[in-house]
Amino acid sequence: MALEPKKERNVVDKIQNKIFGWIDGPVTWFRESVVLPNQKPPVYYHRKYPRVPTIDECYEEDGPCMFEANEQFKRDMQVEGKIVDILNRRKLDCYRHEGHERHERCKEIFEQFEEANKNYFIKYGDLGAYAHAKFAYMKQKHRMVYERQKAAGTWNPDNITL
Repeated sequence: MALEPKKERNVVDKIQNKIFGWIDGPVTWFRESVVLPNQKPPVYYHRKYPRVPTIDECYEEDGPCMFEANEQFKRDMQVEGKIVDILNRRKLDCYRHEGHERHERCKEIFEQFEEANKNYFIKYGDLGAYAHAKFAYMKQKHRMVYERQKAAGTWNPDNITL
């Protein structure tokens, strides 16, 4: 790991290499023999939550299961919201630096943001301020029914009963 001294061309190079060796030698030895062997991998300080059953896996009267599923839903919603925010910031930074959104370098960033934003809205949009895992599950169920009926050609919006 230690740097090899440069090939000495004259007396000045020889003196510089000696001074460099006096300064760098102990530092390099200390780093290689003390610091690196005792170094631990980096610690990440975010909390890891174990996955719990989702709302559709809970029994109807199982309150604690439904509570945990709802809390997990809220955490997932926050995480995915932050991901969309980060992609939006990347998009705005690219827009500021490149000048317009159709620039070649920004195209992939804009597509990633649009895809993430669309998926976020599909999953969490129109749930309101007090989103609940049960509401999101019903939204997903209704969307699947709609897509199945639309694919079969039996979708009729006039037959919707509320």
